[in-house]
Amino acid sequence: MNALGVIEGPQGAAAYWSSIDWTRIRRHVSRLQARIVKAVRAGKWHRVRCLQRLLAGSFAAKLLAVKRVSSNRGKRTAGVDGVVLETPAQKWRQSQQLNAKDYKPKPLRRIYIPKKNGKRRPLGIPVQADRAEQALELLALDPVAETLADRCSYGFRKERSTQDAMAGCFLALCRRQSAEWILEGDIRGCFDYLRHDWLVDHIPTDKGKLRAWLKAGYLEQEVFHPTAAGTPQGGIVSPTAANMALDGLEGRLQMRFKGRHKVNLVRFADDFVITGASRALLESEVKPLVVQFLAERGLELSEEKTRIVHIEQGFDFLGFNIRKYNGKLLIKPAKSSIAAVKEKVRGIVKAGVSLPQDALIRRLNPIIRGWGNYYRHVVSKRIFVDIDHAIWRMTWNWAKRRHPQKGLKWVKDRYYARRDGRDWVFTDGSVTLFRMATIPIRRHVKVRGDANPYDPQDASYFAERHARRGNQPPATPPPWLPL
Repeated sequence: MNALGVIEGPQGAAAYWSSIDWTRIRRHVSRLQARIVKAVRAGKWHRVRCLQRLLAGSFAAKLLAVKRVSSNRGKRTAGVDGVVLETPAQKWRQSQQLNAKDYKPKPLRRIYIPKKNGKRRPLGIPVQADRAEQALELLALDPVAETLADRCSYGFRKERSTQDAMAGCFLALCRRQSAEWILEGDIRGCFDYLRHDWLVDHIPTDKGKLRAWLKAGYLEQEVFHPTAAGTPQGGIVSPTAANMALDGLEGRLQMRFKGRHKVNLVRFADDFVITGASRALLESEVKPLVVQFLAERGLELSEEKTRIVHIEQGFDFLGFNIRKYNGKLLIKPAKSSIAAVKEKVRGIVKAGVSLPQDALIRRLNPIIRGWGNYYRHVVSKRIFVDIDHAIWRMTWNWAKRRHPQKGLKWVKDRYYARRDGRDWVFTDGSVTLFRMATIPIRRHVKVRGDANPYDPQDASYFAERHARRGNQPPATPPPWLPL
């Protein structure tokens, strides 16, 4: 066994992969990432580049990169070559081919996913070999990005979530003397219009690889299309690169505006809100500064999605509604999100008219539990009760439609029971429909702005946060939820 816990011998590639000690692999990579963080904070950029090259060339990082692309949600999604890393032998061979000097990426496979406004979002799917190469570079880039990132940035970052963004909005708006005007900002086609020259000049990673990924182009209906701008949505490096392109806006706002202006920024990926003391301040000073900042990167604000509102009018952000009622700030699930989860459940119930009761419950429970967990940190209890009642009506109509010749009491006794002092519990005896109202409401504690998951000095801080939430990862929005 070598230093990384891989058994060497004649067993073959599959045996090699199966013998890997992943704990030792991660520990080795983490030590190098911690050294990168230390070098960035010291401003020793020559040492940063040396450590990045050392990490990208390490056997442990190559193994970890392949493991990521072969075990995440997109592990069965192939690129233009149709190749998927499924077997241990394939994964092992791919790890041996990473960071080659003659590396050249293949074009992306263009697909589209629907957006809530009826439009389609273009995605560029790299081949899995290119994804592994990007994952390898990201291991060296992400510690730099986390160290230099804005304190108010929460999207596509480790140990940060939409709940942290909501907590940031609450802290900026909850007091009586807090800002009362909000600039809702949305960047038009952020991933599609980022300037390639700006990214290559400012992103501290392998310039040759980054330029090759940006210029790889895409195939749509077997026709090749070159790319002159943007970073592909679907690439592993793209979210981090986009975040780094938008970092620095907070610093510009702080340099320009002092405390009396009440200017605060909360950003989640390319969506952001900026608070201000007056509408005139946001309109005439803050917005032009943002426009100038984005123009340097080839970006512009979406006029139809960018607006200035008063806090008593309220606004939606990341699926939440933020509004003051008689001076008290309340954050609730947005009406569009409530309608979306009801429609999702209704569709499953209608499509499951012939399903057994236990199968229907097993399809519904992840939807109900996931939506409830996402909103468990805000003012949601009454909404949870309302949704539970709406779901009860759906299941009751489902049960009656299955037995039109039976009486209502027979139908109730067939599909509902009394459990823990509650009547009308939808169950077949073996599995019970989950009630959203049983989820406790607990306020989320915002992550410390300068906390870095790659810094060993912050390890105890993140360990305490994990312990407080029972080692559960932050709740993530369901993929169908309109944000």
